[in-house]
Amino acid sequence: MAGAHILTAVSGSEADVVPITRALISVSDKAGIVELCTYLASKNVELLSTGGTAKKLRDAGLTCIDVSDYTGSPECLDGRVKTLHPKVHGGLLGVRGNAQHEKDMADNGIGKIDITILNLYPFEATVAKGAAFEQCIENIDIGGPSMLRSTAKNHAFTTIVTSPDQYDEVKATIEEHGGTTLAMRKRFAARAFSLSASYDSAIATWFTKELGEESPVVTRVYKPEFPLKYGCNPHQKPAGISSLLNSNLPFTVLNGTPGYINLLDAANAWLLVKELREATGLAAASSFKHVSPAGAAVAVPLTDVECAAYEVTPEAAAKLTPSALAYLRARNADPMCSFGDYAAVSDIVDEDTALILKKEVSDGIVAPGYSPEALEILKSKKGGKFIVLEAKADFKPDSVEYREVYGMTFCQKRNDVVITKDHMTKNVVTKGGLSALSEDAIRDMIVASICVKYTQSNSVGFAKDGMMVGVGAGQQSRVDCVKLAGRKVTTWYLRQHPKVLGLQFKQGVKRQDRVNARVRYIEGDFTDEERTRWEAQFETIPEPLTTAEKDEFMKQATGVTISSDAFFPFRDSIDHASKVGVSYVAQPGGSVQDPQVTQCCDDYGMVMSFTSVRLFHH
Repeated sequence: MAGAHILTAVSGSEADVVPITRALISVSDKAGIVELCTYLASKNVELLSTGGTAKKLRDAGLTCIDVSDYTGSPECLDGRVKTLHPKVHGGLLGVRGNAQHEKDMADNGIGKIDITILNLYPFEATVAKGAAFEQCIENIDIGGPSMLRSTAKNHAFTTIVTSPDQYDEVKATIEEHGGTTLAMRKRFAARAFSLSASYDSAIATWFTKELGEESPVVTRVYKPEFPLKYGCNPHQKPAGISSLLNSNLPFTVLNGTPGYINLLDAANAWLLVKELREATGLAAASSFKHVSPAGAAVAVPLTDVECAAYEVTPEAAAKLTPSALAYLRARNADPMCSFGDYAAVSDIVDEDTALILKKEVSDGIVAPGYSPEALEILKSKKGGKFIVLEAKADFKPDSVEYREVYGMTFCQKRNDVVITKDHMTKNVVTKGGLSALSEDAIRDMIVASICVKYTQSNSVGFAKDGMMVGVGAGQQSRVDCVKLAGRKVTTWYLRQHPKVLGLQFKQGVKRQDRVNARVRYIEGDFTDEERTRWEAQFETIPEPLTTAEKDEFMKQATGVTISSDAFFPFRDSIDHASKVGVSYVAQPGGSVQDPQVTQCCDDYGMVMSFTSVRLFHH
C-alpha cells in the first residue's frame, strides 16, 4: 500500500537453543496433549492453560495454572475473552535481550512464555455439520489465532506448536538440545502462518458465500508429505506429494516408492473400482496405464473359451475368489496395453489375487486392504519395489477441486455423479424400450460408463460379460475413439479363435511375449525382419489367420455394449460399432443428430439409452 508506514526490526539477543520454562496450552484437539505436557512437567516447565484443556491436564494429575489466575483477569463474555491480555501477548512478543522490552515486561509484571501449544476452534467442521449461521460465527477463533501469530512472529525466542504431529519432534529436540532450536522454531512458525491463512480463508469463503457473493480470496495451504523422484519426466524436478493442511492423503504407502504417474493412476483406478463396486454390488478391478484404463471388470464367471484365451484352466478359474476373478478379467481386456499397469481392486486383496499379480508385469496396486499372505507376496514382487497402497475408507475429498496450469488456477465441483441402473433405464429411446434391456446388458452399460468416466476424453468403451473389451481414449474425433476401441474389441474376440488358441509356443517363451505374439498373429502386418523373429517363438510356424477367417469368426460377435463420454454427433460411430457385435448403446444424448443416431441403432437392432450425463475427463 502506497505511503504505508513500515516498521523497523527490533533487535535483541541471539540464541539458537531456547530452554523452555513456561508453556501456554489451549487445544481443541486433545490427542497426545497429556503425554506432551507430562514430558514438559518432567523438565520443570510451568504449564498455563484454559478451560477444557486445563481440566484435561489436572484430571491426568498435572499441575497447571489457569490463564485467568496468571493474568489476574477472569474469563468473560461467555469465554470470548480468555487470553487477550498483555501478560499473555507481552510474554509471547517480548524480545529477549532488548533493554526496553525487558524493562516494559518487568514494570508490568509480564513473564516470558517460551512455547505455545494450541489448535484453533473447529470452524470448518462446524460448517460441514450444517450448523446455523450464529453457531458458525461462535466457532470463529479469536484468541487462538492471536496467540499463534504473536508466538510465530517472535519465533526467534518462542515456539509455536499447532498440531499433535509435531509433539514428538518437540520432545526429541528438547531432549537432545535442552530446548528448541531456531531452525525448528522457524519451520513451526511458517506452518503456523500457513494454518492462520488457511483458517481465515475458510472463514472468508464461507461468510461471503452466506451473503451470496463470490469469495474475494481463496487460500489453500498444503503440507508436503513426501518427495517424488521426478514429475512426469526425469527432467521435471523437484516433484512431490502434499496434502491439504489438516487433511490426510487418501492412501497409505505399504510398500515401494510411488512415482508421479503411479499416483495419478492409483487415484483414478481406485475411484473407478470403488464406484463399480457400489453400482453393481460385485467385486471390481481395473488396470491403468498413463491415467486411462487399459481394462476394468467386475467378478463374472469365465467361459471355458475365455479360460483358454487367458491361460487359466477351468478348474482353477472356478476356484478364484471374486477379487482375483475381477482382476483376471480386467488384465485380459487388453493384456498388451496392461503391460506395466497400475492395478486397483475394490475388495480386500487375498492370496489368489496376489498370485495372479505375481506373474504379471505390473508397477503397483491400490486396494482397501490386504490379507497377510497377499501382502507378503506383493512386497516380494519386483525385488521388493512393487508399490502397494492401502486406500483409506474414511477419506472424504473436498467437493471442489483445484488445478494449476501455466499460471492459471482452475476450480470445479468434483465429478461426483454416481452412475446407477437408473441412468440406463430411465430413457431407452430405441424400439422395444426398457423391455429390450436384460440385467446383464444393464450391468455392462454401468461398467462401460463408469470406465469412460475415468478415461481421458474423448473416450468410448466397449463391454461384454462384465468386463471392458476395448477402450478408446484421448482422441479428438469420436468416431476415431470408436475405431480405436473397436480394433481392440476385434483383437479380444479373435484371441478366442481356434487358430490363436492352438498356437504352439516353444518352451521358455515368456508370458508377455506369448501375449504380444498372439496379438501380432491376429494383426498379421509383419515386416520381413519382424516375421523372422516372431516365427522363432513357435515349435511349428503357424499358418496365417486370413482376413476371411477373421471376418467369419467376427460374425458371431454379439451382446457387446458401447458407452460414450459425450453424445454421438453422427451415425458413423454406430455404423462402425455394428461391425464388432454391439447390441447396446449408452450415451448422454443431447445432439441435434439424436434422431438420426437413434434411427441408426434401430436399423441395426441395437438398444440405446440416453443417460443425460456427460462424462468428460481431463
